Amino acid sequence: MSKYTAPADSLVLYGQTFHSRLLLGTSRYPSPAVLEAAVARAKPAMVTASLRRQGSNAAETGASFWELLRKLNVPVLPNTAGCMTTQEAITTAQMAREVFDTPWIKLELIGDDYTLQPDTLNLVEAASILIKEGFQVLPYCTEDLVLCQRLVDVGCQAVMPWAAPIGTGRGPANPYAMQMLRERLKVPLIVDAGLGRPSHACTVMEWGFDAVLLNTAVALSEDPVRMAGAFADATQAGRDGYLAGAMAEQTAAQPSTPVLGTPFWHHD
Repeated sequence: MSKYTAPADSLVLYGQTFHSRLLLGTSRYPSPAVLEAAVARAKPAMVTASLRRQGSNAAETGASFWELLRKLNVPVLPNTAGCMTTQEAITTAQMAREVFDTPWIKLELIGDDYTLQPDTLNLVEAASILIKEGFQVLPYCTEDLVLCQRLVDVGCQAVMPWAAPIGTGRGPANPYAMQMLRERLKVPLIVDAGLGRPSHACTVMEWGFDAVLLNTAVALSEDPVRMAGAFADATQAGRDGYLAGAMAEQTAAQPSTPVLGTPFWHHD
């Protein structure tokens, strides 16, 4: 009897293949040891980090933090967190490229300091400039279809729409728009921000999204290491469910066990 083997299925971004569909942030963990253990459990494709770290935790600042990132032995995705202008984001990206020796950048350009919503008016311009400078840009954006299409038009080979505002943990706030986005765009889509539970990650992956990026949902949970594992498992489960193809929903009950004929008490 031959053993069934599922086809290989890897995340590919800018031509590079990754073994995982989970990306993990590195801020707000209780300690460096917990961060290290969470990364070891989740085995993410990349970990994100910012040059403009604003954490009050000593573990998030200084040379020891950068040494920890190197020790994790996971590709680092620098981000431009905290940038409020196009020039600020570009300068931060250029500095990050020098520090981390990588062309990868998660582009964050914030337009509202209350919701931390991306600056949708200037994000495309910033992405275009960075791509022309040789960056591999992963832009953090809203679930707006037109915005995401414009980002693709200027050369972004993947986009990172939010599910809900950063740190809220509310899960997908606009399922219709997110599913429409997945239907219309053919580039990889990474859900970034707003996921709070493993079931949220599973849901968006079942819709066909290519990956998820998490930070607060793991770092501020009661057990970050266990939660990191739960999200990793849920992300893969959602991907497997999407690839397997769910049954069509029915309006009436359908027997799971077929029967021949009808019971005698149904006869006249």
